[in-house]
Amino acid sequence: MVSEQYIRKSVGIIGNVIALCLFLSPTPTFRRIMKNKSVEEYSPIPYLATLVNCLVWVLYGLPMVHPDSTLVVTINGAGILIEVVFITIFFVFSGRPKQRLVIAAVLAGETLFVAILVVLVFTLQHTTAERTTSVGIICCVFNVMMYASPLSVMKMVIRTKSVEFMPFWLSLAAFLNASVWTVYALIPFDPFIAIPNGIGCVFGLAQLILYAAYYKSTKRMMAERQQMIGLSSAVVRIGPEKVAQQSA
Repeated sequence: MVSEQYIRKSVGIIGNVIALCLFLSPTPTFRRIMKNKSVEEYSPIPYLATLVNCLVWVLYGLPMVHPDSTLVVTINGAGILIEVVFITIFFVFSGRPKQRLVIAAVLAGETLFVAILVVLVFTLQHTTAERTTSVGIICCVFNVMMYASPLSVMKMVIRTKSVEFMPFWLSLAAFLNASVWTVYALIPFDPFIAIPNGIGCVFGLAQLILYAAYYKSTKRMMAERQQMIGLSSAVVRIGPEKVAQQSA
């Protein structure tokens, strides 16, 4: 008979793979940013939220805090490296000084917060049960924040009826990631993983529904924009020729 521990480990490995896909899913977005040398209307909030989420989950998964959570540490450690790269690219290609200042301030705040949390946990709490509870509650809060971070983008999608700046693969990966880690948290039950990921399932599903609702209108608007750009280019090319003919 397959043991519960084996099932949990197997689900955790699947969760690691899907979470890695989640962390890497914005890659096409950052290729576009580097190609255009502009962040356009993309928001840094999801990446900043994901970074602090990964930081606190690495702390949660340490043996001195919550034993037997190696898979939590490995995937969130990878997530930290990926988010640092993404945020660096965003910072470099952000043409707005105010936005750069906000990014720098948030990064400094996140670093300071995690440093203080580490000191408090290891100096004031002396058992893994105490550390699991305190760090777990904080992880719940930040995990929900990570899943909820696209709410501003979802609001823009509803307002503009366009999903151009809400990447599909990021939304899909977020939904799948939340679903798998919810299952993982049920074998055995871990409320600090189950609760935020259950909420993440709802947010991820909402994004996919929005994508399905506004995909066609987005394609139409992008096609109309390209047509307008083409017409503008034609006018620019034809203009000098007409002037030359009139002068002759």
